[in-house]
Amino acid sequence: MSSNQEKNRCGWVSDEALYIEYHDNEWGVPVTDDQELFEMLILEGAQAGLSWITVLRKRENYRQAFAGFDPHKIAEFTSDDVERLMQDTGLVRNRLKINSVVSNAQAWLEIMKAGEGSFRDLVWSVVEHKTLVNAWTDLSQVPASTTESEKLSKLLKKNGFRFVGPTICYAFMQACGMVNDHTVDCFCYEKYAPRT
Repeated sequence: MSSNQEKNRCGWVSDEALYIEYHDNEWGVPVTDDQELFEMLILEGAQAGLSWITVLRKRENYRQAFAGFDPHKIAEFTSDDVERLMQDTGLVRNRLKINSVVSNAQAWLEIMKAGEGSFRDLVWSVVEHKTLVNAWTDLSQVPASTTESEKLSKLLKKNGFRFVGPTICYAFMQACGMVNDHTVDCFCYEKYAPRT
């Protein structure tokens, strides 16, 4: 624990205020809103190969560039929009990643149109709609992917999503509270553990 931190946090949290705020109030909190889940899936895909803090710093730029992460609007983006976004220094300017945001929005809409539930129902089904609670004592114990994230990856790919490999899916599951991977000594561990 660093000198400016009054609470014990997961070892991956730096002293940066943005990181602390994200860890304390968002990471691991169960998300059930379809559009918020879509936003986090896009951000986790953008993070591939980069540090999470890089994407966190660009998050507001992503919100502006991608219409507040509204899949209905993003699905209408054209090749001209993609070219415009490729010039936006506030984004990770990777053509495959930017194109995947548009195609993922289209895939999200198809799921919602199918009338068999929602995006939330689809992603949470891999954990049977309940947060999986781990009990890691050290960061080195936390896996990069799991059976559930592999299942989610296959499910999303089958539905037309891209940038959804098992590692990205596990990071998404951690962020959205589908799994509680706060270490047991972190003050958030009990805070976000489901009540039994």
